[in-house]
Amino acid sequence: MKYLIGAIIGGVLGYLVIFRLIGCPAGSCWISGNPYISVIYGAALGLLVAGMITLPAKNQPAGVSGGEQTSTPGSETLLTKAEYKKLTAEAAKARIDSGDEVIVVDVRTEKEYAAGHIEGAILIPNETITDKRPEQLPDLDAEILIYCRSGRRSAEAAKKLIAMGYKRVYDFGGIIDWSYGIVTG
Repeated sequence: MKYLIGAIIGGVLGYLVIFRLIGCPAGSCWISGNPYISVIYGAALGLLVAGMITLPAKNQPAGVSGGEQTSTPGSETLLTKAEYKKLTAEAAKARIDSGDEVIVVDVRTEKEYAAGHIEGAILIPNETITDKRPEQLPDLDAEILIYCRSGRRSAEAAKKLIAMGYKRVYDFGGIIDWSYGIVTG
């Protein structure tokens, strides 16, 4: 429909602007001297403009930034290649509380984890994530939410996991931004 409208508007503008306004008085100009060619040329330009104006935008659910995503975390995406995605603490909390199966990964050190971590989080220190998939994360399609202390290590870990083939990895930064309570031990 958008292309039809673009072609009609382009055709009208082609006739009015190219033929009437710019047109050659003697009729010797190839495009602007013939009203039919002016309309066809205008319609073609209208199609191009309609296509460019209505290019699909990057749809991002609330709380998600980075990467291209076409649906909310936890649902199927239309992408085949995973990209780095940043989630807010609020969006991560909503995913954890949703009832969907999500894996929360703490990539800090063992000592930091013992001092306080998000309930249900598993510990996989960033330094231990190399080119071999972590044993605790056997499913490449699992939804994985990653955090650290401030956000630097979680971003590194998320990018490493994506490079290994994990498709649904979300970095939600640091525990310093987590206001929903932690557990110790």
